Amino acid sequence: MPRVVGVTETGSRQLVVGRIRRWLHVLREDLCTLRVDPLPPSVWLRWLPHGVVWLAALGIALGGMAHLEEGGHLGLGWAFSVAVLQGGATALALWRPIPAWWLSTLATVVGAVVLHLRLSTTDGITFTWPWTPAGLIAHLFVLLLLALRVPARVSVEALLITVLVTYCLQGLWGGARYQSGGMVVVAVSLSTVVVILGTALRGRREARAELGRQTTLTAEERARRTLLEERSRIARELHDVVAHHMSVISIQAQVAPHLVENPSEELRENLDGIRQNALEALTELRRVLGVLRAEHPETPEQSADPATGTAPHAPQPTLDRLDALVENTRAAGMTVEVDVRGVRRPLPPGVDLSAYRIVQEALSNVLRHAPGATASVALVHYVHGVDVRVVNSRPTRSVPSSPGAGHGLLGMRERAAMLGGTLRAGPRPDGGYEVAAYLPTAPPGAPDQVTDSKDGTA
Repeated sequence: MPRVVGVTETGSRQLVVGRIRRWLHVLREDLCTLRVDPLPPSVWLRWLPHGVVWLAALGIALGGMAHLEEGGHLGLGWAFSVAVLQGGATALALWRPIPAWWLSTLATVVGAVVLHLRLSTTDGITFTWPWTPAGLIAHLFVLLLLALRVPARVSVEALLITVLVTYCLQGLWGGARYQSGGMVVVAVSLSTVVVILGTALRGRREARAELGRQTTLTAEERARRTLLEERSRIARELHDVVAHHMSVISIQAQVAPHLVENPSEELRENLDGIRQNALEALTELRRVLGVLRAEHPETPEQSADPATGTAPHAPQPTLDRLDALVENTRAAGMTVEVDVRGVRRPLPPGVDLSAYRIVQEALSNVLRHAPGATASVALVHYVHGVDVRVVNSRPTRSVPSSPGAGHGLLGMRERAAMLGGTLRAGPRPDGGYEVAAYLPTAPPGAPDQVTDSKDGTA
């Protein structure tokens, strides 16, 4: 049994020592620092609090020096040094509150030691000790500025050390012929009130800042939800209207040959082309609907779409599918010529997709707005870019009214501008129309050359 008791006492002692070490480590991390923590300007008064602190520091230095020299009978050197330390601590607290608190505590200890020697050796002197009025005011200013910027734990630690220093000076050491005036009670009470006030003001400021952040987040979340709801509404309309009609077109194109006796081969090919275009349009529409319904459309999805078996954001059409696009356009009855110069180099995904979309939109515009016209597509691959040009001749039949909103050219211009390129679109002197775009693949200003179509050299 005695052995068990001894082991228990040893364990308790080690536990206490461990807690003390942890507390000292926390104390060192909190108070042994020189970090800069400037006092922010007031919202309404701007820099007025800084001016007040500077005036207080000047008053503490001048008043403290005169009081120590006349009432404490200290030499000019000691009085000046202690007063400058106290006033300097007040000013330093505007930028470095923790070092300023240490400086103020040091000034208090130095002044108490010097005054203790003077009170012990000089007769007829009574003086406020260990806190002088100027020293107490300076320390209260420093504690207030400290509590306004540091966590409450650090403020309490500084307050406890202040109380401990006061108790050691007056309670344990003591002095002769000094005016106590209940300085321990006064210093401790005022310091506690100041720390509580500063902590409360800091908490109020943090609560207001947090409220502002939460308000901003709430507004952003509301805007994001509104955007998602609007996109979902657009997706529903596209699904209910456009997808339905495209599905009907596909089914009718598939059934139509069976409704005609001995349909010609040309009719079958045209109907197959209509059905294939409708199916491709449905695939593209499913991809667009997936983007609209996604909460984060800018994040690439890796999971496959169960409806199509492919990723909802891929594959995107590129210039590799230009031949299929031209064939579909020719199947619609328009003559299209293609001229590709230079060696096809690997293009950035954005440039590849935009070049395809520009050709696609330009050919669609020719079909809609220039019936009977012929078109030519020219691609020139440069070392640092690609030139896209779609030209159509004068329409041979009357141009029907188009129900479109005219967003095609705007979309092409936005694609080119997004990549740092240019797009020019307008009528030609012969009555035709031209769309010309240059999409760079290198930084602006880089020299560009056409690559040789045989060996790929410039």
